[in-house]
Order: sequence, then C-alpha cells, then structure tokens
Amino acid sequence: MNLIVAVDKNWAIGKDNHLLVKIPRDQKLFLEETLGHTLIMGRRTFESLPGAQPLYGRNHIVLSGDAGFSPKGVAVCRSVDEVLQMVSDLPDSELFVAGGEEIYRLFLPYCETADVTMVDYSYDGDRFCPNLDENEEWKLERESEEETYFDLAFSFRRYKRCMGGLRRPRTEG
Repeated sequence: MNLIVAVDKNWAIGKDNHLLVKIPRDQKLFLEETLGHTLIMGRRTFESLPGAQPLYGRNHIVLSGDAGFSPKGVAVCRSVDEVLQMVSDLPDSELFVAGGEEIYRLFLPYCETADVTMVDYSYDGDRFCPNLDENEEWKLERESEEETYFDLAFSFRRYKRCMGGLRRPRTEG
C-alpha cells in the first residue's frame, strides 16, 4: 500500500474537515498518481471531495462506522479487516491510503511507501498524519527541489518502510 498526503511542518493535514492549503501542483500529482487505482479513505475525507462524489477513474473504499452511510459508486467497509479482505487480490502499487487522520494511523502499518507533499509552513491544524521523520521504521528515500506557490515553499518527499510492517492477507489463487 501507498500513503499519499500533504502536510505542514508539524505534519498537520487539516482543520475543521478542510485541507490546510490547496497547491495546484500537489493536487495534480495526487490525481496523476492515483488515476486508475484504488483509494482508501474515511467518511469525512470522502464527504470533503467535490460534491461528496467519487473522483473520476478511481475505485473508492470508504471506512465508516456509520450504518446509514452508503453513497453510490463507493465500497463501504465497517472495519480495517473488511478493507484488507476487499483488497487482498490487488497489488500494493495500486492502493493509496488517502486520509484522514484516523485512516492514516490505522493503515500506516500496512504501507510500504509514502508520498508526502511537505509544506514549509506551520498551520493551526486539528488533524495530523503520523510523523514519518520520527518513526524508525521509515526512511526518507528522496526529496524534490523546493518549489513555490506564491510565497509558499513546498517539496515532494518519498518515504520507504525500512523495517517491520504488517502484511496484507492474500487470496490463494
């Protein structure tokens, strides 16, 4: 599995169910990386998508404990185990964990890579992604040169799991 996220200097990802900042280059990268693949997200993240509708050209798996939540065109799972069973036949390269905070925390142990847009600013966030720089199981593999969007500096980072990690169950075939 792959984790994909944009964070500020404190690894904050959002405030009041909204992204902290929208950087067109980051949004373009997200769309390119995930096109044709499967997104795993929580209900609030799904509801924050434009029109609370699935993104074109992607499969969506939403983890939600809300029994009344059943949007059209989306697979809804009630547990991590149910998600893992649903994706057991898919290659890791095709699965993207896309938030929010609880989903990142729950699925990080199953991820092998993390694509992180690091924004060089500290926002007043109320939702966070686990800090991979402080996690000995993860190592920074590469970082792009710094770019700017107006006066906001950011870079793209790729982290790789270097130890540990949980394996997804595979279907015998």
